[in-house]
Amino acid sequence: MQRLGKNIGRYLGETIDIPWFLQQIDQAVAGKNWVRDADFLRRPISPARVNVYISAGMHGDEPAGPLAALRLLQEDIWPHDAAIWLCPCLNPTGFPLNWRENASGIDLNRDYRQLQSSEVRAHVDWLQRQPRFDTSLCLHEDWESNGFYVYELNPDNRPSFAEKILEAAAQFCPVDTSPVIENWPAENGVIRPNVNPAERPRWPEAIYLMMHKTRQSYTMEAPSDFPLPARVSALTAAVRAVLAAL
Repeated sequence: MQRLGKNIGRYLGETIDIPWFLQQIDQAVAGKNWVRDADFLRRPISPARVNVYISAGMHGDEPAGPLAALRLLQEDIWPHDAAIWLCPCLNPTGFPLNWRENASGIDLNRDYRQLQSSEVRAHVDWLQRQPRFDTSLCLHEDWESNGFYVYELNPDNRPSFAEKILEAAAQFCPVDTSPVIENWPAENGVIRPNVNPAERPRWPEAIYLMMHKTRQSYTMEAPSDFPLPARVSALTAAVRAVLAAL
């Protein structure tokens, strides 16, 4: 599979029609075991063996994540003993503009310590009312990447899902095997950053989650200079791989 060569200086690929997307989300959960709380969804199970958190649409130039979340909802295939929390589109104002930030120019994925944006304040308020999660899955894209890769935050060294994520994604798009990705050392598509949250003034969602809601988090990065259907399928398969491993 070859790169499309569309992304020159920024993401210039397909976009999402947000009103259409939100309508599709409503249709996908109608009549099913989902509870809506504003823009956030949860699938309560009692008793639940595992709690899984999934988010998408943090950046308005990354359409594959929300579309993967929509596909997961439409397919409606979940482990019977897993409670799911799902945020299908955290940055709805960024997608009409096809840029990373929200409409006010704030990168939401650097705002989880300062809480400057209304979107992140609402998200954190909702998260604070939820229980702890066994794992979190954040669906992203990278317009510069040569392939799929994943960040793993796993400070307690629990059994890793990173290799399963990449094995599933590799069925649909290349894996980035570069030794350095986004200025981080990487090994076969896995970045395990040594981060000290106290030293970072701007927190991404994954660090907030690690500090407050879970001790195992995966940020999946699909390569957005490849066909959109492949990226959506790669992210969907990666989530399914984690759910199966849990």
